[in-house]
Amino acid sequence: MGRALAELLLLALLAGVVSAFVLIRRLGFVADTMTHTVFPGVVVGFLSGGPGGVFPGALAAAAVTAVLLTLLTRSRRVTDDTALAVLLAAMFAVGVALVSRRASYRADLTAFLFGRLLTVTPTQLAQTAAVAAVVLATLAALAKELRLRAFDPQAAAAMGYRVWLLDLTLNLGVALVVVAAAQAVGTILVVALLVVPAATGRLVSDRLAVIAAVGVAAAALAGYLGLAVSYHASVTHGVRLAGGGTVVLALVALYLLALLVAPVRRLATRGSADAVG
Repeated sequence: MGRALAELLLLALLAGVVSAFVLIRRLGFVADTMTHTVFPGVVVGFLSGGPGGVFPGALAAAAVTAVLLTLLTRSRRVTDDTALAVLLAAMFAVGVALVSRRASYRADLTAFLFGRLLTVTPTQLAQTAAVAAVVLATLAALAKELRLRAFDPQAAAAMGYRVWLLDLTLNLGVALVVVAAAQAVGTILVVALLVVPAATGRLVSDRLAVIAAVGVAAAALAGYLGLAVSYHASVTHGVRLAGGGTVVLALVALYLLALLVAPVRRLATRGSADAVG
């Protein structure tokens, strides 16, 4: 439980910040695509090196996906949604074809899709921490350029920035979040960590820094609440609840709460402004 909570807090910090850039670039579908395209790397890594080979295999597949996505979307003959659909279908199909060679492929596929939060190892914690350090340091160094690319790509190009390199950097960041979280919460649930935290922050503020901070806080609180609910339901009441799925449900509940509170906050702010006026 301690390792699971530590993993969730690390993922909250990482995904909460990255999700803010996913929001301003509208890369929700990219995040969803990444969760599937790392699958062949996971399979190859597992078949060649066992559980220890999953992380490097997923890392390699994520890097390949980020590069291919950046190259395909640079072409005017290929639309972004087409490139994403082709990559998703092709790489996930390769992964399914490879894993189907194993007699227990159904169990392996289920574990990859939905995660095993309570089996997180110290090695996986160290890997997540390393990914978080690299990604967050990169985003901090390029925050101004990435914001400019998001809101005015023509101006970024005119100022001499290599837009394709900024795109590749952000794509790699999203891919690394997927790799870091896949073994814990599963690839299907990773997309929630890359979308919902920033969406919650957006209901509170228009400033990117505040959106990221609220996203981190929401993801961390959801991690704690989801893990606690899953534990007590299983131990106290004998009701088995998947830890990763419960965490995501808690995160969605926080988003819905913010959605209900946001109009009230805006009315209160408007009323205060009118009173001052």
